[in-house]
Amino acid sequence: MPHNHPRNPSPVPEVPWDSGLKEMNETWKGGIACLGVAVFFVMTIGIIYWQVVDQPSKNWILKGSTSGLLWERKARSLILQTLKEEKTMLEIHMGSFPNMDVPFLKDLCWLNKTEFCSTWEAMADLTISLGPSLASNTDCYSINWSPLHCQVKLKDCFSMLNISWYGGATVKSQHWPLNNVKIKSQPFIISNLTKSPSSYGSVLERYFLGSTGVTVTIASDIPISISIERNKQFCLESPIGTDMASLQYTLCVNPNITSAHQKVGSQLSEQQRRLPEMNLLRLPVWRYNGAADSAAKMEQGLRSFFNKLQRHLVEGLIILSEHSTTLLRNMDHTYLPAVRRKRLHTLRLDMDYSLIKPLKLSITVSPHASINSRLFQMSLQEGKEDFWLSHHSKSGDYMVPLLTRWKGQFSARLNVTSQAAVLWYMDQVRLLKQQLGAEYVAFEGGEGNLFMEQAIPPPTELSGDKYIYILAMLAATLGNTSIISAATRVSHLPLFLQMNPRQSDWSYAGLKGIIPSVLHYSLLGYNFFIPDAIGGTLTSGFLTDEELYIRWLQIVTFLPVMSFSTPPWVCCDDWVLNLTRHYIQRHQNFVVPLIEKYSKEWLSMGYPVFRPIWWLSPTDPITFTIDDEFLIGDEVLVAPITEQGQSQRDIYLPRKGQKWMDTNTAEVFDGGTFIQNYSVTLVDVPVFVKTL
Repeated sequence: MPHNHPRNPSPVPEVPWDSGLKEMNETWKGGIACLGVAVFFVMTIGIIYWQVVDQPSKNWILKGSTSGLLWERKARSLILQTLKEEKTMLEIHMGSFPNMDVPFLKDLCWLNKTEFCSTWEAMADLTISLGPSLASNTDCYSINWSPLHCQVKLKDCFSMLNISWYGGATVKSQHWPLNNVKIKSQPFIISNLTKSPSSYGSVLERYFLGSTGVTVTIASDIPISISIERNKQFCLESPIGTDMASLQYTLCVNPNITSAHQKVGSQLSEQQRRLPEMNLLRLPVWRYNGAADSAAKMEQGLRSFFNKLQRHLVEGLIILSEHSTTLLRNMDHTYLPAVRRKRLHTLRLDMDYSLIKPLKLSITVSPHASINSRLFQMSLQEGKEDFWLSHHSKSGDYMVPLLTRWKGQFSARLNVTSQAAVLWYMDQVRLLKQQLGAEYVAFEGGEGNLFMEQAIPPPTELSGDKYIYILAMLAATLGNTSIISAATRVSHLPLFLQMNPRQSDWSYAGLKGIIPSVLHYSLLGYNFFIPDAIGGTLTSGFLTDEELYIRWLQIVTFLPVMSFSTPPWVCCDDWVLNLTRHYIQRHQNFVVPLIEKYSKEWLSMGYPVFRPIWWLSPTDPITFTIDDEFLIGDEVLVAPITEQGQSQRDIYLPRKGQKWMDTNTAEVFDGGTFIQNYSVTLVDVPVFVKTL
């Protein structure tokens, strides 16, 4: 009979399978977690290493057809570089960055291949746009910085390393290129260089041209300050303030410097260009310095001076200073708009101007009125305070004219935004011109921003350089016989421009700075200028240095107008008087036809009449710093003596393959070469003409 025995328990305990797997999973999880931490740590170290050590120092952020912009992380700079040759055209240091490492720029517009956008928290936004191409081999980039709060100062600096810069504004000691200039950061507006010699003045455009073929054009409607650090960089800065002004400019890159200016700089003004009265080119200009304290003495002195001109030289245009013009004005009949305009042509004059009218005269006026003048007092009595630049009184009940010093007197300045004031002022100018039979009118004294000088926020219509711009527009309403003393954005108008007064010496503030000034004016579109009088006008009294007079005379001979202050029969011997006659004739017969010829090219193309040597050799680095030679058009090269006591000099003739003939010896030289130790006597000036 079978027996049922109890089954022995297994020596191995029965453990459910899920329990074992759970224990194994916990072990695996720990291992995997440790491995993950290790991998994450290694990746973090790798990323940090890549960002700090192994990351390329440069990376492309935007590319055009022939060039592109790279970010250089170590220097915090944008590099403008060609795509094929990888040639650096320009380096821009981004001074807007804080002093911290910015390893790479994150593109917030990465879907748009023609735009780059980036931002820095609590600082600024940057947008770079690839603009429409001006030509097949030209790229333009629009750069726009926008501050995110009112305490951000935006600043971009353009390197001078291996690049020469031109354009911008006139300075007291003019250099060519501007690499040798040093000016502290200040508002980029025109000032009177006689009163403020460390400022910008006379001719100013928001345009800079680099020898690598790069142009920088600053937006016209933003406030901007500019500094120039000699041989290092120039910087654009936006002001700090509640307006939170942006920093905007356009970069264009071209094959060479000449093509860059032809495509960009020559087209700065989109207005139709017009010529001034070209007859002035043939007239020597004489500045009358006769001392007089009455109109009668002034008339007598003018007649005497005119007779001496006829006896010794040739007739010319006599320019009267503002003081002389004021003496000849009949102040008894100065009127305000309270007098009806129909009386303009019926005012009777006590002074007899019949002896003055036969003279060729240019009168000088300014928008200033002394606070002691009857004119200013009458305006206040008639409640015409708004005829002058003014600001509200503290109570706000009335307007207070802003005062400035002009010709040694406290004066008010005409309010050019008041139509009634402008009509009154221009009627006075026309009446005075008619009274004296003057052929030309010179306007001076519009430099500087009177509001900014007195730390008063200017009205929008008079911000920046708008006053000098409006004054130039008013001068142009008289036709093509006006002369202005400063200009910006008006190169298209039919005006002559009076150049800055110069020192009577051989420095860059004197004779040596004439050619750099000529090249600067002409590059910015102002070809029809009147140079400062031979010998300079900043020194009181007549010039007595015979050598300085002659070398100055030789340079001015090849400029649009020959201007005199010291008569040659006063400063020098009789042979210098004969030499002066010779150069006046050479100017009329040889130079004026050339200027008239290339004026037509300026009208149609915008190219300068007076050109730097690099114009014909734009890829030759030698030409970038030549500041004592210039071209008239493409066919005449002038290389005057600019050093005291010098009797020989080196002369560079541009454009390889071209032939140049020496007008003094008829000898022919090859272009692209130096003439070493060319001998120059005191009576000669080296001039070469193109023969092939």
